[in-house]
Order: sequence, then structure tokens, then C-alpha cells
Amino acid sequence: MISLRSKFKLINRGFKKTLVLIPGWATDFRIFAALDLKFNYLMPIKFCPFYFKKNLINFLNKKSIKKVSLFGWSMGGFLACDFASEYPDRIGQLILLSVRRSFKRKALKEIELKIKQNKKAYLYKFYLDCFSSEDKEGLNWFRKHLLKVYLNQMPSEELLSGLDYLTRAKINPESLSRIKRITFFHGKEDRIAPINEVRQIKSGLAKSEFICADGLGHILFLNHKFKDKFYHG
Repeated sequence: MISLRSKFKLINRGFKKTLVLIPGWATDFRIFAALDLKFNYLMPIKFCPFYFKKNLINFLNKKSIKKVSLFGWSMGGFLACDFASEYPDRIGQLILLSVRRSFKRKALKEIELKIKQNKKAYLYKFYLDCFSSEDKEGLNWFRKHLLKVYLNQMPSEELLSGLDYLTRAKINPESLSRIKRITFFHGKEDRIAPINEVRQIKSGLAKSEFICADGLGHILFLNHKFKDKFYHG
């Protein structure tokens, strides 16, 4: 049975600002294990997309955390936008990685059928498609640390619940107009989220920043080039 609550862990890394790390579909908080940015980290160690917003604001209020930055990757980008649009005064910066405006219901239904037919086979191909042919560094890290774990342990219920969430998820630029700092990061070779789609989202947010990572794919932050891009553009 899927938990209806997202549970969070706050990691004090000695910095003044806190970054909420929000994972994408078919992953969890462990996908961020190699990320080294100058923030304290707040991560959902149990994750329910439908109750994420409510659970996060309750956690922040309980811990008296007035403001955070959001790091929403892939499906996590929808969740980050949803939270930021409702609580703009609690957002320092909205960081969106590998996002798209929405997913087509038909495509998601096809993925659902493949998951039910042969989950491991579909996930294996999906994970490999998340990396560009050039990004050996990111793929090697993923193979070493997470590939087997995810293939063997990713619950079908969570995968299907995530697909259900994605059928309703959409990024509306107008709803983010009150956010002062928005930055998009996108791999130029992303096969999961076409780069032209994120450019369209960015065009509706005139003050936002768009940073393209040449040679990288959907999971772009496992490559050392990402940190350089994060701090130097």
C-alpha cells in the first residue's frame, strides 16, 4: 500500500540556505547522493506526489523554516512549481531541471502497460535513455550506485501512482509570475523532455534564466559539468 504522506529529512551541511531536492519519476532521494551544492538539503525520504505540497509546508512550519529554494528535477519540477505558485513568499529560488510543460495521456498509458507487462525491461531502457551517449561519467555513477537497486526495488505501485500524477501535472508560467528567481537547467541531448518544450515555458517567464548543458541528457546533475553550470552558467 502506498503511503499518502511525504516524509522529509533535513541535512544541515553548514550553509545558510536550504535546498529542497525533489526527485523525478522512477527515482527517489538517492538520485541526489552525489550532488554537492552550497546548501543545506531537505529531501523527501518517503514520497507521495499527491500530498507533497501539503506535507512540505507542514514540515517547514513545524521546523520554523521561513524560506527555501526548490530543486525540482523532471516530475519533481511539476511539484516544485505547484508548491512555489501557492507559497511564493516562501521561495528563495526556483530551480527546474529537465522539465516539460506536460505529458500526453496516451504516452503515459503506454508506459503503464509496459510497466505491467515487464517492469524491469521497461525501467532498464528508461534509465539508459536518461543519459546522453557522451555522458559516460553520469551513467557510470548511476550503474554503480543505483541501477540494480532501482530495477529490483522500485515498487510498481509507486511507478503507477507517479504516472497517474503526471496525467494531471502541467507547468503554467503565469502561475509562477510572483517568483523572483527562476532558473531552468536542461541537457541539450535530453531524450525524455524535449528542449524546445522548456524553451516555450521559459518564454512565458521573461525574467527567468535558461542554462543549456551541451552533451548531457535527462539526468544531467550526475556529471561534474553540472556544478560548473550551476555556479557559472
